[in-house]
Amino acid sequence: MITDVPIPSGAARIAMPGRFDFTMNREFLKSYIPLLDDAAIREIEIELSAVEFLDSSTLDMLMLLKNRATAANKSISLLNTSTLISRVLQITGMSGTFNIRHTL
Repeated sequence: MITDVPIPSGAARIAMPGRFDFTMNREFLKSYIPLLDDAAIREIEIELSAVEFLDSSTLDMLMLLKNRATAANKSISLLNTSTLISRVLQITGMSGTFNIRHTL
């Protein structure tokens, strides 16, 4: 289940479950669309610490979010990626596209 957690200082966090794949598309969209429309939100953080699996459609969803956020003058951060997720982002050339932070 995706949770949308507002945090202080103009950011919001969406925590993704263990399996982040094409079946999450609709729920993921419903989580971030309101954040893009909210003028008080300047950054959207995607918490990935629980993610154990992602597929190519996940990468597409993240790029779509990134493009929409850029158009809305918002930044995207990926938080607490596992070694596997970090490697996938690096291999696909997406690691430089996102601000990747580890907060745990």
